[in-house]
Amino acid sequence: MFDVNETLSDMGPLRQRFAEVGAPTGLMGVWFAGLLRDGFALTATGDNEAFAHLAEDGLQVTFHGLSLDRDVDSAVQHVMEGLPSLGVHPDVVEGVRALAECGLRLVTLSNGSSGIAEKLLEEAGVRDRFEALLSVEDAALWKPAKESYAYALDRCGVDAADSMLVAAHPWDTHGASRAGLMSAWVNRTGAPYPSYFAAPDVTVSTLSELAEHLA
Repeated sequence: MFDVNETLSDMGPLRQRFAEVGAPTGLMGVWFAGLLRDGFALTATGDNEAFAHLAEDGLQVTFHGLSLDRDVDSAVQHVMEGLPSLGVHPDVVEGVRALAECGLRLVTLSNGSSGIAEKLLEEAGVRDRFEALLSVEDAALWKPAKESYAYALDRCGVDAADSMLVAAHPWDTHGASRAGLMSAWVNRTGAPYPSYFAAPDVTVSTLSELAEHLA
């Protein structure tokens, strides 16, 4: 069960979108972290809001008061148009194919839309390796709420103990662990894992390494 944003998709090119509207490229990380924060806050209060809505409103807040080369609405639209055009990380295609060849059932579970995942994987040439592209938009709550993983398990007809969540985010692997799934942390940057989260069952630097481990 794969997370999509940053785990499969490379969001780095969005920094160029920020630069193109006259905003500091470092604001991309601030905006995305704020988007996740607000999504988690809504989850904590029992609300489920669409990722795209939070992304767009978050950009309005992030760009407020900045000296941009266009009006704020146009700047927001320019960045949002970059989301569907993102590609996958260099290790994804080979890794996904290797995991599928291990005989594993592969699905996605994203806090974003299934449509974004569809385009991403189709253009990468690995859409056919995934039996389903799941989104929390069809679940009760965002990840890392237990309900989000339960939704995916129910859709796949499997027990938590027979499943593994693969993510680049420690908060996601923690949530999956608390929901009874195994977890794999994809650590492409060599960063330390936060000690306050449940440790992942597997830590790898690429999806190909994960395939070798599971094989």
